[in-house]
Amino acid sequence: MNTQTRLPVIPSGTPAKASRSLSAACLTHALHDGYTDALYVFLPVWQAQFGLSYAGLAVIRALYSGTMGGLQIPADRALRNWSPRAALMLSTALALAGLLLMALPLGMIGLCAGLVLAGIGSSIQHPRSSMLVTETYGANSRRPLGIYNFSGDLGKALLPALVAVLLPVIDWQAVMVLMAALGILLIMALARLAPSTPMQAQRAATRAPGRAQDGRGFAILATVGALDTATRMGYLLFLPFLIQGRGGDSPTIGVALALLFIGGAFGKFTFGWLGERIGVVRCVMLAECATALLIAATLVTPLLPTLLLLPVLGIVLNGTSSVLYGTVPELSKGDTGRAFAVFYTCVIGSGGIAPILFGAIADLSSRATALLLTVLTALAVVPLVSTLRPYLQTSPTSR
Repeated sequence: MNTQTRLPVIPSGTPAKASRSLSAACLTHALHDGYTDALYVFLPVWQAQFGLSYAGLAVIRALYSGTMGGLQIPADRALRNWSPRAALMLSTALALAGLLLMALPLGMIGLCAGLVLAGIGSSIQHPRSSMLVTETYGANSRRPLGIYNFSGDLGKALLPALVAVLLPVIDWQAVMVLMAALGILLIMALARLAPSTPMQAQRAATRAPGRAQDGRGFAILATVGALDTATRMGYLLFLPFLIQGRGGDSPTIGVALALLFIGGAFGKFTFGWLGERIGVVRCVMLAECATALLIAATLVTPLLPTLLLLPVLGIVLNGTSSVLYGTVPELSKGDTGRAFAVFYTCVIGSGGIAPILFGAIADLSSRATALLLTVLTALAVVPLVSTLRPYLQTSPTSR
């Protein structure tokens, strides 16, 4: 191997500092992703309180996800010279302030404004946390990025389950306040764990080695990520109502989401390992085919079999993201921070728009029709990802 193209394993300092940086990124990712997916548990409550349709619920949630996705690139650009500590603390402070605003007795206006403010906060987290991991581990960042993505699924599994347990006991505004309190704890942890100085000195070292890319490979990767996210978010929009329609109550909905996300967390490890052995393209194709099959199965199974299928569905539904995120530095054309911001813009933007479209289709036809369209979206990834092969490095683990 040409040693001149190799990057240092930990360009930012000692293994202890690298571990603290990774912990800071993982804790931030876990809480912010927990915030994001806990919103699904509130959907039936908001539908009953505000009289919203499926499309209306999707629009309400898109205020959060659309803001979070649309501001990825501006947030990366504006905070590029900030220290990771300052950027992640600001991100969390804005997110918890949004939750507190939602908890105030301001009706629909307060709910919408709070979702936008929380979305602004979370828009900072993704590119800054991902870049912190990439800058810390250099060329060896694929596996730490997998750990980072796994931490997000832990948050997705734990916080929605906690919210589902609390909602039957206290009102939803009080639950929002408790979620905000977790953000305060995170800020205290970040003050000790996250680096306090900008990492600009290492930015040049994170440029991906190898041949220059013309941008088409990255465009394909971003489109694959967008379709993969559209499938996931479309299914998540209807899952609470799918469970509710089969006799499940609020705690059961929380259990269903937790089972799905626990499977997703396991999927990050499974597909991270699988991607290294069979390649990115084969791994994604396998996952999308299995996703389509399992989503279709949950349309016809009773409540208990559906719950049993959800962890398996979670493995393939969420597992691909670890493979896709780990490929971003390889196709980044050198500016990894901007590449992550663009990639997150695409996938989060898709996650905001797709549920609106699926929700409108459900309102005009049926929930089953909309869910079948999520199946077709997953299958559409298969021929698209096959065109990614020429743009990946020549190692078999990339393909």
